[in-house]
Amino acid sequence: MLSLYPRCAELIDHADGLLITAGAGMGVDSGLPDFRGPQGFWGAYPALGRARIRFEGIASPAAFKTHPRLAWGFYGHRLTLYRTTVPHEGFSILRRIGERLTNGYFVFTSNVDGQFQRAGFDEQRIDECHGSIHHLQCLEACANEIWPADDWHPAVEEEHCLLTSGFPECPNCHGIARPNILMFGDWGWVDRRNAMQSRRLNAWLNTVEHLLVIEVGAGTHIPTVRMMSESQRGRLIRINPTEPELGLAEGVSIAGGALEALRGIEQALDDRQVQGAQS
Repeated sequence: MLSLYPRCAELIDHADGLLITAGAGMGVDSGLPDFRGPQGFWGAYPALGRARIRFEGIASPAAFKTHPRLAWGFYGHRLTLYRTTVPHEGFSILRRIGERLTNGYFVFTSNVDGQFQRAGFDEQRIDECHGSIHHLQCLEACANEIWPADDWHPAVEEEHCLLTSGFPECPNCHGIARPNILMFGDWGWVDRRNAMQSRRLNAWLNTVEHLLVIEVGAGTHIPTVRMMSESQRGRLIRINPTEPELGLAEGVSIAGGALEALRGIEQALDDRQVQGAQS
């Protein structure tokens, strides 16, 4: 793997813009679960495991209608977890790499955890394709409105994964609010916020001549991020411990975790800079 890092550094030095694409594996080194398979999901949420409720079953608008305290128990716990999790050093490494390029960086992520914002990335340079747990909308989508969840602090009884505090309310109809996240079987997601993010991303892509994509922790089960990475005209650095294959894309494949690989890339960049100064 060591020999791959100098090639990554070379690709970075020839780029003028960095597109960071990230899936659930990006947060593993921060201690966040990635819900890989039913057993991984049930290990993180044993109450749902005992009830044999799969991720697809609780991550749906239907769950908020039939079992709202259970659905908000799951999402309320996640909201608190994401609010208190410190992003690992790999986030800062990616930001430093992007900031050294002429056109900077943009982030495209399926993660709803807001970790890129917590790590100091520019809010205007992030596209959250599945929405954000830090924003709310009406469960019935009574209006095309989205608002921050900052003022809502859920209390969750973790043994049974149940919300014990009051529900967040829609300010228009006063019904139950839900996370502004694209869920399974979801026809009511208000995508206005993400549509604006996507327009900014597309405008930025049009300014970049020599694009480099660094993809971290994006699997094939929900392939949104991988498809985005592979649809770009630039080279791709794919970091994934179990599914690192590049397919038809050109670039570098690293079979490893996010933090270890990003540290290796940054060290190779530093070494390349020293060698350039000495030559």
